[in-house]
Amino acid sequence: MSAASQGRGQLQVFSGTANPELAGKIAAHLGVPLGGMTVSKFPDGETCVRIDTSVRGKDAYIVQPTCPPVNDNLVELLIILDALRRASASRITAVIPYYGYARQDKKTAGREPIAARMVADMLTTGGADRIVTVDLHSPQIQGFFDIPVDHLTAVGVLAEHLRKSDLTGSVIVAPDAGRVNMATDYANRLGLPVVIIHKRRIGPEETEAVYVVGDVAGKRPIIIDDMVTTGGTISRSVRALLDEGAAPPMRVAVTHGVLVGKAVEYLSEDVILEAAVTDTVPIGAEKAFDRLKVVSIAPLIAEAIRRIHADSSVSELFS
Repeated sequence: MSAASQGRGQLQVFSGTANPELAGKIAAHLGVPLGGMTVSKFPDGETCVRIDTSVRGKDAYIVQPTCPPVNDNLVELLIILDALRRASASRITAVIPYYGYARQDKKTAGREPIAARMVADMLTTGGADRIVTVDLHSPQIQGFFDIPVDHLTAVGVLAEHLRKSDLTGSVIVAPDAGRVNMATDYANRLGLPVVIIHKRRIGPEETEAVYVVGDVAGKRPIIIDDMVTTGGTISRSVRALLDEGAAPPMRVAVTHGVLVGKAVEYLSEDVILEAAVTDTVPIGAEKAFDRLKVVSIAPLIAEAIRRIHADSSVSELFS
């Protein structure tokens, strides 16, 4: 451990209410107990936070994905950051496995906000000295911060899970142009070819024409993505692949299983053998189904925290 990390003092991990199970796993991998903290609500709905253990001079990590309810979890994170800052923590790292508002990273029409940048400003102003996150929907969001951002990827974790299955005749499918780099990473790790689904809007009513770029005839697709929210993209991809002669059953591998709307219904279709997601977002009993496999991201995040605290390389985790 370097002199700088020794000067920061003991590592402490805290959990917000968004995903305490993940925070507990991370703390267990690090061999430290979760820091004491009480989060409650005032009668009018305001969030109240009290840090129950001393953090003076400590290296504090707060685990809080900004998943649904997004606004509640985001405000809670900001209040926790402020509480840690005012309690004299030496360095505060916001561990945000799922970064909400990431899809609002640019203006697509006049008079729209760039909410992803606004959230970045709020986190920095709120007291974060560093950000750790996983598979941002738009990687350029790292540039919205004036503080260090460690952008981890779950591709390695999910690829190792896929490797346990028979992948003979499989092909990695990027559901849109934005996921080509991620698909290529999967393909390189698993030694599989890549197919891209190209979507073109043909009118103002969100209707899309779908084209498959690459050969899927007789192949077993593995559809990858950074998140599955309503499941619409997965459903359209499945239909397009079947139309091109793909051989079911298919697999799905997604980092963030937000799973709202008809997502569970779409992913439960017989043509899908398995849908693998990580636990960046909590998967409650109401979202669980037989074909859903949850792979923990906790070891990866814990190792990143260990390296950050020791001032050692985090980039080695990407190999």
